[in-house]
Amino acid sequence: MINVERKVESEEEEFKMEIKLLSKDKAKVRVHVKGTTAAEMNTYRRTILDKLPAMAIDTVEFLENSSALYDEMLAHRLGLVVLKTDVESYFIRENCKCKGVGCARCTLDLTLDVEGPCMVYAEQLKSKDPAVIPVHGKTLLVKLLANQKVKLIAHAILSSGNEHIKFSPGIMYYQGYPNIKIADVKSPDAIAGICPTGVFSSDHKKLVIKNKEACTLCMACVDASKGEVEVKGSETEFIVTIEPWGQLTATGMVEGLVDALHEQIDALSEEIKKLK
Repeated sequence: MINVERKVESEEEEFKMEIKLLSKDKAKVRVHVKGTTAAEMNTYRRTILDKLPAMAIDTVEFLENSSALYDEMLAHRLGLVVLKTDVESYFIRENCKCKGVGCARCTLDLTLDVEGPCMVYAEQLKSKDPAVIPVHGKTLLVKLLANQKVKLIAHAILSSGNEHIKFSPGIMYYQGYPNIKIADVKSPDAIAGICPTGVFSSDHKKLVIKNKEACTLCMACVDASKGEVEVKGSETEFIVTIEPWGQLTATGMVEGLVDALHEQIDALSEEIKKLK
């Protein structure tokens, strides 16, 4: 007789993942992850890139444009403006009650009305929602000469990288955690100096690992030492970097990742039920 509870507990232990924070700043977060595989890491990477929702300008209505840029060129530049995203306040159009027509629940209007001579920046876009504004205000849109004018209404929507990469809130990338073995190195100073990320230090006699997490597996030390240093990336431990563009925070991206994975698993379960 199989003890179901023990079996579930055993499976939970088997798939238990350990995460340790290595560094965090405004640009990115780096963590050390244990107890997983490259396939699982790649699933997380693709989900962040393709499935997480973010706001971006989708269409532009030009009322006047006498600048040097064609409407299409200026619309393209506007589409790439990174917008701070409030995922709790908006719906993806396909899931909205308006059924994709466009309403205040799924679409946000930003206006621009500028006359030259001047440089026009993203921060000059006026948003109807103060929570959704350009992240990088000094993004240059167009240069206007004297008597040139741009007047437009930009329509921003919530979508994901599956539709267009401009809706992707950032990237995740990973590498195997470095396992480094040092034999009797004949030129420790040279090996320490050749490492581009400062993994090693030397007292002129011995090569010492100073910062293992800084290793990028470039193998410069392996080539230079002719095998005296051995470096290999782990297949069950990884250094993961999450780098947001600005629409969401790194924490928001991780929370969105969990939600997106649950949605995909639920959708798969429903499809499996249809086969029975």
